[in-house]
Amino acid sequence: MSDPALIRLSAVTKTYGQGPSAFQALKGIDLAIGQGEFVAIMGPSGSGKSTAMNILGCLDVPTDGSYEFQGVHVERLQRDERALLRRHFLGFVFQGFNLLARTTALENVELPLIYRGHDAGARHAAAREALRQVGLQGWEHHTPAELSGGQQQRVAIARAMVTSPLVLLADEPTGNLDTKTSREIMDLITSFNRDRGITVLMVTHEPDIAAFAGRVVRFVDGRVDSDHRQGEAA
Repeated sequence: MSDPALIRLSAVTKTYGQGPSAFQALKGIDLAIGQGEFVAIMGPSGSGKSTAMNILGCLDVPTDGSYEFQGVHVERLQRDERALLRRHFLGFVFQGFNLLARTTALENVELPLIYRGHDAGARHAAAREALRQVGLQGWEHHTPAELSGGQQQRVAIARAMVTSPLVLLADEPTGNLDTKTSREIMDLITSFNRDRGITVLMVTHEPDIAAFAGRVVRFVDGRVDSDHRQGEAA
C-alpha cells in the first residue's frame, strides 16, 4: 500500500559542526504531512523549526534519518536534483519579501518561470494572472519601493504561486506587517490552501497567525513537543 503522506520525516537529525563544538539542531524528528494540509510550525528561537523548514524546502539535508517527498528519498538526491524538486514542486514566501529592488512586480513574479525556461509570452501572461489573483492588477510595472509592505508580500506570494506548486513554504509571512495587512495576507494564503488544495507549511511565532492553520506542530529543543489539529486539546 502506498504511503498517503505527501511529506514524511523519519528520525531526522541535523548536526552543525564537529567534535566538542558540534550542535544538534534536530534530535530525531518524525513528521508526516498529507496533501492539502495547512500546518503551522511554532516554537521558541533555537527550537529547530527553521532548520526543519530548510530541510523540508530542500535547502539543506538531514545529518541522519530520511525525508520522503511523494515517496522520493530527498536525502539521497544530488544538489542539482534537489534544485529541480524545489523548482517544480515548491513555492517560498519569506518575512523579508526577498524581491529584486530594481525590478518590477511583473518581472519579480516571472523569475521562477525564467528558471523553468518558459518563453517571454507565456511568462508575461502567467505573471499577470498571478498578480491578478493576489489583487495587484494594475500594479505590474511598479518596483518594490513603490509598493507598501502588504503589496510587496502579495508580489512575493504571486511569485511563489505562479508555478502552481504542490507545497507553499511560508517563513514568518506576516512578520513585517501590521495587524490588518497580516490578516489580509493570511486570508490570501488560506484561500490558496482551501480553493486550490495547495499544501501550506508556515513558520510563525504568533498564535493568532497560527490560528489560520488546520494543524499546529510545536518544536522545543530540536524535537516535536506537540502536534495537534485546531479545535483539539493541545
